[in-house]
Amino acid sequence: MRIISWNVNGIRATVKKDFFNSIEKLNPDILCLQETKAQDDEVSKALSSIDAYELYHNAAEKKGYSGTALLSRKNPEMVQNDMGISEHDQEGRIQCAEYEDFYLVNVYVPNSGQKLDRLQYRKQWDADFLRYLKELEKKKPIIVCGDFNVAHRAIDLKNDKANYNKTAGYTQIEIDGMDNFINSGLVDIYRHLHPEQVAYTYWSYRFKARERNVGWRIDYFLVSPALMEKIKSVHIFSEIYGSDHCPIGLDIDF
Repeated sequence: MRIISWNVNGIRATVKKDFFNSIEKLNPDILCLQETKAQDDEVSKALSSIDAYELYHNAAEKKGYSGTALLSRKNPEMVQNDMGISEHDQEGRIQCAEYEDFYLVNVYVPNSGQKLDRLQYRKQWDADFLRYLKELEKKKPIIVCGDFNVAHRAIDLKNDKANYNKTAGYTQIEIDGMDNFINSGLVDIYRHLHPEQVAYTYWSYRFKARERNVGWRIDYFLVSPALMEKIKSVHIFSEIYGSDHCPIGLDIDF
């Protein structure tokens, strides 16, 4: 089974940029998209040419903002949106698909804001999301994928010292949040399999950042330890364009 996760930064724009060819090459069994920036009907229309998959979506109440979508070749037993906390459930950030052997959670974690004005909200969101995940994990192993909006370690961004505690995505509060996910037992599978590899999943559209590879690794697969022996490989597809993020992929035996 191949699971692909991709922050598309606006699905209606991305489908005009070789998106369908990229998906055909990646050939996912499950495709998780974040930051669709579209309402459910707009997502359905944008992805209408993908007919081999069942589409599930979770739009934000605010139009043109946030949002997630999940496409699956095999119908999940159930798909549920949001974590069940009204404070967090207005922005279309979570989808949970239940399969026979695992839960798959597609997530777009809130950004702390240019002026870090949402940092305290983000701290609460991380804590509540972790509790939500651990409740799921009591029933079945979990795979969590998506844009976590944090570079966990210095190796995960180009300019760590210049950004530390100044830029959203690399404050100590956000790093602590990711520490909490890992310390709970969830495994950052890319870093587990590639401990010294410098690789990024996001590059700003400004300053020719992608051309110069001035990037951040903020898109992750976190998995339950019970699934570790089933994992074959994990990839960062930095050669695929169409968004300011690139797709990431997990190959797993089921």
